[in-house]
Amino acid sequence: MRILVVDPAYSLEDVRDIIGGAGEVAAAATPWEGDDVVGLLTGPDFPVGEEELARLPALKIVATCSVGYDHVDLDAAAERGVWVCNVPDYCVEEMADSSFALLLALLRGVVALDRSVRAGAWDHTAAGPLHTLSGTKLAVIGFGRIGRALATRALAVGLEVWAVDPHVPAEEVAAKGVRPATLDEALEACTAFSLHSLLTPETRGLIGAGELARMPRGSFLVDTARAALVDFEAVLAALDSGQLAGAAFDVLPVEPPGPDAPAPERSTLIVNPHAAWYSPATEHEAYRRPAVAVREALEGRRPKDALLL
Repeated sequence: MRILVVDPAYSLEDVRDIIGGAGEVAAAATPWEGDDVVGLLTGPDFPVGEEELARLPALKIVATCSVGYDHVDLDAAAERGVWVCNVPDYCVEEMADSSFALLLALLRGVVALDRSVRAGAWDHTAAGPLHTLSGTKLAVIGFGRIGRALATRALAVGLEVWAVDPHVPAEEVAAKGVRPATLDEALEACTAFSLHSLLTPETRGLIGAGELARMPRGSFLVDTARAALVDFEAVLAALDSGQLAGAAFDVLPVEPPGPDAPAPERSTLIVNPHAAWYSPATEHEAYRRPAVAVREALEGRRPKDALLL
């Protein structure tokens, strides 16, 4: 039996230590195939669809080192009896901290002001009007673990927090000291937006030109979740027109950027290299837990991190 490691960020030695004698661990070549492959260790940049699953007839489990799992065809996996596992709670604090830091940087112009100084200016208005935290209305779009952790941070410094999540009961949102709202309501009233939704067919392109136009002029947008939640070209146009006063992204439509898809540059845009999840401790956990899930599946147990869908 073989376990293929698709994402090169995994340590083959560490995976072998966790798997023990349950199977042979090998780095995957492209295309992934083999009648003896029972486990697939992957990451969010490596799609696993019907085509990949068809080449692995003995596969028992796909385990991904990420919170998101939109890169795995869940229906096709379920039809073949293949477990799909993620690591749903491994970077909650890091993601919330980074989202909050990006939001503060936008509201207080920290990055834009730094850029202006390094360009030779000494102008406290270079970032446009700076905003106080107290009284700012923040819409947290997606009220799962990370969205709730961000809300706790925002409430502590005086932001008024609204939450948009049709899957969370209003009373559960209100119990956190947060105002439940529809997306339409938030777009009309809030001036700061932080995206934390899963990427699904319903949420793809959730924030497009129409939604951006409905935000109060001079609003701010943070996305540390998935680039495809927004129409990226529409965001750039909104920054150019001033409809958005600033935006911060930890994710891009093409990662990493390159000559054919360069990182966008705007004075009011912050781009980080998909780092919001990172700390040394959580990096270790992100790659350990998928290997543990594979071992559990090969031992005939339901993996603890199996998706409940």
